[in-house]
Amino acid sequence: MTELLEDYALNKSLKSKTANIKAGLVGCGSMGQEIAILISKSGIDLTFIEVSEEKVEQAFAAIGEQIDHIISHWGMTSGDKRAILSRIKGSVNFEDLADCSLVIEAINTTKWIPNQPTRKEVFKKIEEVVSDDCIMISNASTIVISDLAVVLNKPYRAVGVHFISPTLDTKIIEINRCRNTSNDSIEFVNRFVRMLGKETINIYGSPGNISTRIIVPMINEACGLLMEGVSTVAQIDKTMMDGYGMQRGPFTMADHIGLDKLTKWMEGLYNEYGDKRYKSSPIIRRMVRAGILGIKTGEGFYFYKNGKQYEKKGSISHLGQQ
Repeated sequence: MTELLEDYALNKSLKSKTANIKAGLVGCGSMGQEIAILISKSGIDLTFIEVSEEKVEQAFAAIGEQIDHIISHWGMTSGDKRAILSRIKGSVNFEDLADCSLVIEAINTTKWIPNQPTRKEVFKKIEEVVSDDCIMISNASTIVISDLAVVLNKPYRAVGVHFISPTLDTKIIEINRCRNTSNDSIEFVNRFVRMLGKETINIYGSPGNISTRIIVPMINEACGLLMEGVSTVAQIDKTMMDGYGMQRGPFTMADHIGLDKLTKWMEGLYNEYGDKRYKSSPIIRRMVRAGILGIKTGEGFYFYKNGKQYEKKGSISHLGQQ
């Protein structure tokens, strides 16, 4: 018997609110997994597409681990976990997206590539199988949705939606429209975001949205202060957290984003605007080449072990090593 999230949640109206909505997701890496949990937790059925059965199994395992981590911090129950997983289906066939109300592209790419050929191909594959009124969404941070919409027969249904990690905790979702996006498409996405319990931030055709365009120069400037010897990683972070109320300082934020992903954002913004504020700091490029990518590798601007952050005491010229 399939367990339903509303059997456990306080909100008993989930079923009636989400009964006619089904979501699709192409790409279920770390960000896709967060999106999948958020959507299914909200009572919406979701089908994700991966490139192989092995990747499908890995995604399910990682989703389970993420939920277990939330449970360990009293954020969910084991019943919630069973209900969430019962709403998620994994597949390698795009045809399984045919009955979706909206489909989100959230593929991982190893680097920023001009013209976005892989994402465009994904958009074309989605359009081949979905209905005419299905909304097509990209979670890409530093491209304009119109760059992808050009390959569609019905570009009016293309919308950029930026889920900010950690998606369960973040209160907002950025919605980025292009010139051809219809008002009906935007209204549908706004209703969908409200179903997820989030507020919408509306953006008009800007690559990088609001959040990424502000975060990137701040992290670059923090790296500049560090390389000049103005202060330490921990002290710069503390200044921004305690002085300005930020949840995370710039270096902790960079480690959580992943320095490889951050570099990709920087390449995209620098290519679009040609502004040196967006050009990645030399220290970030050195760390990426050394495989020091942040939390996911256990080392970034800080060390990470067993879920705890530890300050590096070494010289920045040696990437924080002694």
